[in-house]
This record gives sequence, C-alpha cells and structure tokens, in this order.
Amino acid sequence: MLDPFDIRLLKLVQANSRRTAQELAEEVGLSPSACLRRLNRMREAGVIESEIAVVSPAAVGHPLMMVVEVSLERERPDIMSDFKKAMRATPEVMQCYYVTGEVDFILIVAVKSMIDYERFTTDFLFNNKNIRRFNTLVVMDRVKVGLTIPIE
Repeated sequence: MLDPFDIRLLKLVQANSRRTAQELAEEVGLSPSACLRRLNRMREAGVIESEIAVVSPAAVGHPLMMVVEVSLERERPDIMSDFKKAMRATPEVMQCYYVTGEVDFILIVAVKSMIDYERFTTDFLFNNKNIRRFNTLVVMDRVKVGLTIPIE
C-alpha cells in the first residue's frame, strides 16, 4: 500500500527521474536516505517499472509516426503469443497494446520514411497469414506524449 510520501515521490520522479535524493527530500519532507529506501522498495515491488529518457523521434531520424490498428484472423493463444513476441522484438514498434473492440492490437510505430513503413508493413503485416487486416493512421502532430500515470 502506498502512503502519502510514496505518492508524492512517485509524482516527482514521474515528472523528472533525475532529481537527486536531496531535491526529493526537500520536496517530500523526508531524509534523502528515506527517499532512496522508499524508491528502491517501489522498484523492487514493481510499482516503478522502468526509468527511461523520452527521446524525440524526429531528433534521432524517425520523424514519421503511425498508429496502426491490427485485427488477427483468429484469436488463438499461440497466434496471440506469436504476434506479441514479434512486436516486442521489432524496434519500430514503440508501443503495442492488446485491446478490446473492433481490432485486436494498437501499435505506435516510428519510422524514418514511408519506404521504411512500407517495409515494416510487408515484413510484419502483409507477410503474416494470421493478420486479417490492418489500418494505418499517420500522426500529424504529437500533441501530448508521456507515460505519466495520475496518482492520488
């Protein structure tokens, strides 16, 4: 169970995970060592899954982003597992969600060019006999990007 100190720490590190223990301590009202102990406990418990840098796709040569809706031919466990495994291993796929509704998966894909996206669709979608159909939405503007979870 998270207490108010844990919640405050999580809010702070979600906004900026590079804050020092001293900075966190000043904002939370605990000692730096207590803040570090709490953060380590939350890492070990899986509350904090990862600490990453959010990189601008355009700055590293991947200016095109696509939202891809994928529908599988059948929803057998082996087919689902194979698709998930392939998406985890595909660098262009930034995010992959197994969803309810009219489609089975939503992918967020970053590529260098339309030629690269065409290659991706051929390699992972057209050549996969288990995919019934897919629909691509081209991202015009990244209005809000983040992984921050609202915590109360």
